[in-house]
Amino acid sequence: MSHNEIISHYKQTSKRFIAEFEPQSFIQIIFPHQNTDWHDYLDETKQTFVNIVQAISRYEKCVIICNSVEQIKQNFANKTNLKFIQYETDDTWARDCSAISVLDNGRIKLLNFKFNGWGGKFDASKDDKMSESIADFYENEMINIDFILEGGGIEGNGEGLLLTTSRCMLSRNKNFDKNSMTQFLKSTFGACDILYLNHGYLVGDDTDSHIDTLARFVDKKTIMYVTCEDEKDEHYNELKQMQNQLTTFAGKYNLNLIPLPMPEAIYYNNERLPATYANFLMINGAVLVPVYNVKQDNEAIKIFKNFFLNRDIVPIDCSVLIRQHGSLHCVSMQFAKTVSL
Repeated sequence: MSHNEIISHYKQTSKRFIAEFEPQSFIQIIFPHQNTDWHDYLDETKQTFVNIVQAISRYEKCVIICNSVEQIKQNFANKTNLKFIQYETDDTWARDCSAISVLDNGRIKLLNFKFNGWGGKFDASKDDKMSESIADFYENEMINIDFILEGGGIEGNGEGLLLTTSRCMLSRNKNFDKNSMTQFLKSTFGACDILYLNHGYLVGDDTDSHIDTLARFVDKKTIMYVTCEDEKDEHYNELKQMQNQLTTFAGKYNLNLIPLPMPEAIYYNNERLPATYANFLMINGAVLVPVYNVKQDNEAIKIFKNFFLNRDIVPIDCSVLIRQHGSLHCVSMQFAKTVSL
């Protein structure tokens, strides 16, 4: 399909995936506790989550899923725009176990997919049941779907294009080949085309190359993506091939591409961590950008400021989050405007 054909199809469809850059009702966060993998540096982690929540609450509501409402409330002197929901999770990766907002026949619905700890790598039984368990808190209809899909694995432009990676999307549901997967995604999200990236990864990533670590739609026609200019870096060839494929998509659908730098190699306990500036979070009036206390932070912030002229750019230190192989976008999930609590 050409870009014009995509737009024509989009205008006729009754269902669509709501893009992150569209107006939001709230952001959902899962607060860390002692029984999560953060226990060895829980105080540091809690402070990072407090910083994220405080930044969000300056612009819109933030819903905090937590194991003890009264205890977690004590972390926030100002509770304006905050809502607390009690539920004990396995971990804190809200992006992958929270419901996803879609527009269906003029109504916003919440799609709740199965979550199995990124292909069974980790126990996720509580996380998998979270959205269904707290469904009564939402006024919008929630639809449970017996299909494994993580929010970090898909990106949409709100007009019929869905971006994902082959490695992740084709590894979760073994009874789906690429053709059946494509048809499922088109039907479920009202998409016209599924753009599969066959290249691109980050060392230390547990998610089998989630798209939100690599390439992101920032408006209907623009993708920001990770680049690597160091030929000695092990990411170099894969990210060059990813860039080439994105260039092909851009030519086919009249898209713009904006490269993001790769942070210098960051290690913890002798392990290289998957730090990426692509794991940013768009909210009403602002973009929260993960930073890692490295020299590339300033370059990344400048790129965001040059593009998002009508949004504040808010850096968030995520150097603790990447110790568990995720970052800012991974620990958050947006809910579209008119989703009610």
